[in-house]
Amino acid sequence: MMGFLAALGRFTREGVESLGFATRAFFNLLRFSPGAFRRPTLITEQIHFIGNYSLVITIVSGLFVGLVLGLQFYVNLIQFGAEEKLGPLTALSLVRELGPVVTALLFAGRAGTSLTAEIGLMKAGEQLTAMEMMAVNPVQRVLAPRFWGGVIAMPILAAVFSAVGIMGSYLVGVKLLGLDEGAFWSQMQAGVDVQRDIVSSVIKSFVFGVAVTFTALFQGYHVKPTPADVARATTRTVVIASLLVLGLDFVMTALMFTQE
Repeated sequence: MMGFLAALGRFTREGVESLGFATRAFFNLLRFSPGAFRRPTLITEQIHFIGNYSLVITIVSGLFVGLVLGLQFYVNLIQFGAEEKLGPLTALSLVRELGPVVTALLFAGRAGTSLTAEIGLMKAGEQLTAMEMMAVNPVQRVLAPRFWGGVIAMPILAAVFSAVGIMGSYLVGVKLLGLDEGAFWSQMQAGVDVQRDIVSSVIKSFVFGVAVTFTALFQGYHVKPTPADVARATTRTVVIASLLVLGLDFVMTALMFTQE
């Protein structure tokens, strides 16, 4: 029993220490972010670089998710004579939940691992140490532009995912199954609210972008400079970022939509 309590206490202490260390690193990153914004080309390059990593898989995944949602919802709605509700039901599912969440998971698996590996290899090759020797702050020069590039790219990718998913549902419902096109779009327009649904989706995407990008950079920057540890850090990025996304999604959904 005493051994179990000792192990539990050690695990709790290490968890609190790791959380405190990550919090300090996050605020340190924010502290040096204004320096990155003074060179906006660094951030725009990272938006382009990170966005390209995830754009193709986001579009393809959004299309197939929309096709599946359109088919599944139509088959169930037609049993109640409510197939005209396919448009708003698909749009709300994508905009509120699937768009931000699935995009964040894809972003973690594609761009997040690339960021971790890139920063980890820079540390293993002592490039970050060389910057410090030349009085260049690697947090301001390397981490901050990548952080804000990921944060800005994430809502854009989520919007692309939702838009492509809605088009996939349109192809299935209207072109394949014969649903009235006017009913599809008019019901969607009436059922989706800009402030309640779209703004909430953007907020979710922004928070997910912060969580995933910071996790990737933190794991890469604080990894031990060996190839084996860099490989393990990329795995930790996917696991930790995915759990953060799912946990934060529950919290934000509870705060945003339980008062309706």
